[in-house]
Amino acid sequence: MKSQQSTQTMKPATAAKKLGVYLPATPASFQEGVVTRAELSELQANPPEWLRELRNTGPHPRPVVAAKLGVSIAGLARGGVTEALTTEQIEALKQERPEWLEKERATQAEVRKETVRLKNLKKEKAEGGPEHG
Repeated sequence: MKSQQSTQTMKPATAAKKLGVYLPATPASFQEGVVTRAELSELQANPPEWLRELRNTGPHPRPVVAAKLGVSIAGLARGGVTEALTTEQIEALKQERPEWLEKERATQAEVRKETVRLKNLKKEKAEGGPEHG
């Protein structure tokens, strides 16, 4: 353990991930520096205009695109979406409802149901509930 407190910093890519934004769309000053934990907290608490704009219109990183479409990141890849998308592009996909998107949404819904089922089963066993099998 260090006796003196050092300022923790992170790479811009890590900070962008924590902020939910696509790094190449951030200002050069953000991409080229390092971000302290205090700076990250300030960006989260009081986002500057560029951050608000990126969050509203994109382009969004794949995890955000996947969440907005209700699919997994792997589902995006299976659907051929490998790049960041803008909010407008995401909304267009929602309107078009391509077959791959409908299929991936159904898959994601099944995954969620199974996760809940397993969580409930685990909880039952922990509480000494009825045995299955």
